[in-house]
Amino acid sequence: MAYSASGGRFRGMEEIRGKLLLALTLLAGVFLFGIAGYVYIEHWPVLDAVYMTVITLGSVGYGETNPLTTPGRVFTIVLILTGLSAFVYATGTITAFLVEGEIGGLVRRRRMQRRILNLSGHYIVCGAGAVGSNVVEELAQTGRGFVIIDSNAKLLERLEEKQPLLYLAGQPSDDDTLKAAGIERAAGLVAALESDKDNLFVVVTARALNPRLRIVTRAHEAHSVPKLQRGGADAVVSTEAIGGMRMASELVRPTVVSFLDTMLRSSDAPYRFEEVAVSSCRSLAGKSLAAAEINRKTGLMVLAVKNAAAQEYTNNPPAGHILHADDVMIVLGDSRQLAALREL
Repeated sequence: MAYSASGGRFRGMEEIRGKLLLALTLLAGVFLFGIAGYVYIEHWPVLDAVYMTVITLGSVGYGETNPLTTPGRVFTIVLILTGLSAFVYATGTITAFLVEGEIGGLVRRRRMQRRILNLSGHYIVCGAGAVGSNVVEELAQTGRGFVIIDSNAKLLERLEEKQPLLYLAGQPSDDDTLKAAGIERAAGLVAALESDKDNLFVVVTARALNPRLRIVTRAHEAHSVPKLQRGGADAVVSTEAIGGMRMASELVRPTVVSFLDTMLRSSDAPYRFEEVAVSSCRSLAGKSLAAAEINRKTGLMVLAVKNAAAQEYTNNPPAGHILHADDVMIVLGDSRQLAALREL
């Protein structure tokens, strides 16, 4: 589930920052006002005017630098009252800024922890860098619940400013951090850190904490792939291999790549290739695709069916293909169509 700070945190902090800037501007203005007043009224040198303004606003009480005329005394009274008002306003604003930051952060973290405790069947993303942020964006677009973990709190806060999310600032390979992210209840974990060694630590720790967890990790170097697999990763994605494949596809099939990019980046019910277990649908087991009428009722396209027993795929299955309870369908559609399929 994406976490929302209800938008109030950012608006509230921006409002206080604006007031803080105003308070500092007022203090500077009063200071310059005092200097200009003594120079104009008393015809003092600038240094004497600065000194008199400082001791007047600071309420030090060292005494007058030079004898004051009657207009100078009146001006000093006005300066004291003005400076006192600006100081009180600035003090209150600075206090509010500090309190809002500390207490607001504590309340926000506790609220976030409660929301994480309510998650189940969610995904944990370790690493908020370029790869991790793209994983987060995909999970958010497709409506999956997730928690992101990174040791860089500022990076997480910048990511939160772009979109609401649940996150934990801590070491992704730490047992307590992963437990706080609900790893025992999670469906999957992505290790997207910047080093293969760090990803290996995350994989080993996560596998020990939840043997049923599906773990996907990135690999920077080809020789790290078998190590990550032995460490417990279900799938290892080589960023170099994926990058090379993408470049080749752009070269020889640019229209296909453009179509897939458009499909993935659509903000309005984005289309995805998804897998749906026949057992998760109410009454599809034992029916043929023609009898199930999946396309007519939901708009989804069934591209393939995986037979779990034989571990084989039937690509572009015919209308007479019989669906079994342990089959998995590969379909193309949006989240609303997927929800409709599970109601069949």
